[in-house]
Amino acid sequence: MIPYGRQDITQSDIDIVIDVLKSDFLTQGPMVPAFESSVAQHVAVKHALAVNSATSALHMACLALGLGPGDRLWTTPVTFVASANCALYCGADVDFVDIDPRTYNLCPKALEDKLKIAKEKNVLPKVVVPVHLCGQPCDMEAISRLAKEYGFRVIEDASHAIGGKYKSQFIGSCEFSDITIFSFHPVKIITTAEGGMALTNSDDLAQAMSLFRSHGITRDPQLMTRAPDGAWYYQQIGLGFNYRMTELQAAIGVSQMERLDAYVARRHELARRYDRLLADFPVTTPWQSPDGYSGLHLYVILIDEKKSHRTRNEVFSSLRDQGIGVNIHYIPVHTQPYYQRLGFHEGDFPKSEDYYTKAISLPMFHAMTEQQQDQVVASLRRALSS
Repeated sequence: MIPYGRQDITQSDIDIVIDVLKSDFLTQGPMVPAFESSVAQHVAVKHALAVNSATSALHMACLALGLGPGDRLWTTPVTFVASANCALYCGADVDFVDIDPRTYNLCPKALEDKLKIAKEKNVLPKVVVPVHLCGQPCDMEAISRLAKEYGFRVIEDASHAIGGKYKSQFIGSCEFSDITIFSFHPVKIITTAEGGMALTNSDDLAQAMSLFRSHGITRDPQLMTRAPDGAWYYQQIGLGFNYRMTELQAAIGVSQMERLDAYVARRHELARRYDRLLADFPVTTPWQSPDGYSGLHLYVILIDEKKSHRTRNEVFSSLRDQGIGVNIHYIPVHTQPYYQRLGFHEGDFPKSEDYYTKAISLPMFHAMTEQQQDQVVASLRRALSS
């Protein structure tokens, strides 16, 4: 089976983990700040906070922005459920904005239209979460302009996008957002086994997220309600969580960051080759915006059922039967049973649902060989013609 994604672990990754295992710290040591510093410097952002998952990062980002009961968060239906669930964790309500059929990202025009209606009804969102699907950045300049006009905050869900760029700046710089989120799950561009990160240029948001990350506890005398009793002293000044990243995970991240640019460049090589090899196939290959440089976490094609006379499901099953580990990204969140119990229905966001019926993620990972890619393409040809 050729998987749709796979981590790349080198000897340098293994060696740095062994060094940590032999050190004095397995958690809350020097590796986490080293990893945070590496990412922050790479993307040119002031603060980076490593956590145990991107889901945790989304949750504490929402909390830091004051999202709570009576508030609303809007995001795209075409994403992993965590992009919406983070609002529910805070007791807030969730709604969605349909996608741009060309980029598969949240559509700024649809967002603007929905904001106009929401303003009339006094139900504007407090937070909007655009998702850089497959690694391609959203139109953040347009979203930022709407944020200023309508008074909402912006969290970029860049779980797919580390190493990518928007308007020549690395995604994560937070030029057009309050907070950006990265994921380091094994199938992502770089990995820490599990892990995530929240980035911001705001001192206040960074301080708030730092507290949420670690039980609401501080050792900073300036944040305490009274002077500390001694060097051992700490205070819980809020309600937080244990969202910390371990030294072992951070060590892998430090090592992987040295190869980030090479990983993304290799994904672009594979994507360009897919584009050439699939040029005569009855499929739509990914369009890339001239404003961005995608992280290319995923390579998604859309099946043209009229030309191929095959449904997406038939093509998917055939590829799996041939040993090609394709996947679907994603089932629209509003069609999930849990969200339908909240009042959403199929048909609410037709462009997202149409995308879902056609989309297949082909294998894409750093160590993929041209021979493996040729096998994927040959299998796809058989699946479309059988």
